[in-house]
Amino acid sequence: MVSLARTIRSLRRVGLREWWRQLQYIGDAKSGRFVGMDQFGNRYYENRNGEEEVPGRHRWVDYAQHDFNATQVPPEWHSWISHIRKEPPTQDPILQGYEPPWKSPYVENLTGTRGAFRTYNTAAPKIQPWEPKVASRGEQTSQ
Repeated sequence: MVSLARTIRSLRRVGLREWWRQLQYIGDAKSGRFVGMDQFGNRYYENRNGEEEVPGRHRWVDYAQHDFNATQVPPEWHSWISHIRKEPPTQDPILQGYEPPWKSPYVENLTGTRGAFRTYNTAAPKIQPWEPKVASRGEQTSQ
């Protein structure tokens, strides 16, 4: 739970600059054990102290980019944050020792950015638009 004592304790643990940054980014001052970092530079933390953190909110990510969204978290770390896996990817022997050959590198969702996928059509249109034929004034048209 958020309390004045918890906020002051977090300020002492992480320092003034990081404390202010956390308040601006996640709206809460948190301190915990650094668990690991992914290929994008996102940092992952955990605080198992039941007096400081609400159960279920004791794992969090500190995004590397200012303009962040949830698709910047790779699947391995998402499974750890969502409590699907007990161990983080840096300590899980299954994830450490096996990389499937069919797995492609993870790319965040680019919807709404310049890199978003846009479809295009190479087939000719089935319906042609009507184009009126303009005749000069004074010419007679046969009906």
